[in-house]
Amino acid sequence: MNRGRMAIRVRVPASVANFGPAFDALAVAVALHSVFTVDAATRPVVEVEGEGSRLVPSDARNLAYRAAAAVAERTGRPQAFAIHCHNGIPPSRGLGSSAAAIVGGVFAANTLLGEPLPPAALLEIAADIEGHPDNVAAALFGGAVVLARDGAQTAWTRFLPAWDADIVLAIPDYTVPTEHARRVLADRVPRRDAVTNVGRTGLLVAAMLTGRLDVLETAMADALHQPYRATLNPGMMEVITAARRAGAFGSALSGSGPTIVAVCPPQKADAVGAAMVRAFADAGQSARSVRVDVDRYGAAVM
Repeated sequence: MNRGRMAIRVRVPASVANFGPAFDALAVAVALHSVFTVDAATRPVVEVEGEGSRLVPSDARNLAYRAAAAVAERTGRPQAFAIHCHNGIPPSRGLGSSAAAIVGGVFAANTLLGEPLPPAALLEIAADIEGHPDNVAAALFGGAVVLARDGAQTAWTRFLPAWDADIVLAIPDYTVPTEHARRVLADRVPRRDAVTNVGRTGLLVAAMLTGRLDVLETAMADALHQPYRATLNPGMMEVITAARRAGAFGSALSGSGPTIVAVCPPQKADAVGAAMVRAFADAGQSARSVRVDVDRYGAAVM
């Protein structure tokens, strides 16, 4: 790849969506990153290395390339790109790897072209490609992002959780493609489940803003997506239970899975991670645990 002096190198965080009840409405950026280097070129060039590199297209079908091309098209400045992707986010694990690729493409291309588009336009492009805005918003802006989408319009707000806690991810070796996880969801849900989740989501956001960690066990429970995705995520409930028993304030499926996220006291983070890995092993699945901070910055030029 020919990287001239104008090449843009961007770091983009992973994201944990839903956090249990906030389905497609909340995501938190976490400090696990992919890096994208983008330069102008005479023809499409894509190189991919790192996590899941064999599973990612290395041509113009690549999500980062498609996103960069969408920015060029929106600005009326047709441009081919050379893109190098270093994936630090494992794909199909519920950690927003595709969202990170999309955000890497739109953010780097917009920077390379002189920032003709505002952040709201980048979010719109990224959400259109991803199909939903939560992961891309967290990857773009960092922190915790709460969203509501009405047609093509997305209203959102960003904040930093006020809690004194660590986030632990238990990442199993098996994968769950997002399209499969979407297909198993119910088209209709009981009113009591919808009402319960509305309350839990409000409680979750309030807990993040006020630091009320004692309510997270209730606030991170879910009735809208986790029960339907249990068949795709062997060990899900056992791992969530193990995290709580080891001292986590709350635990849930990360995105569509199979990663499980836990929020826990810093002094118990290692024990919680070990308990989650053991619970996955008891369910016949190998896994690793990773202790991460909330990423405060989102997509950023390096």
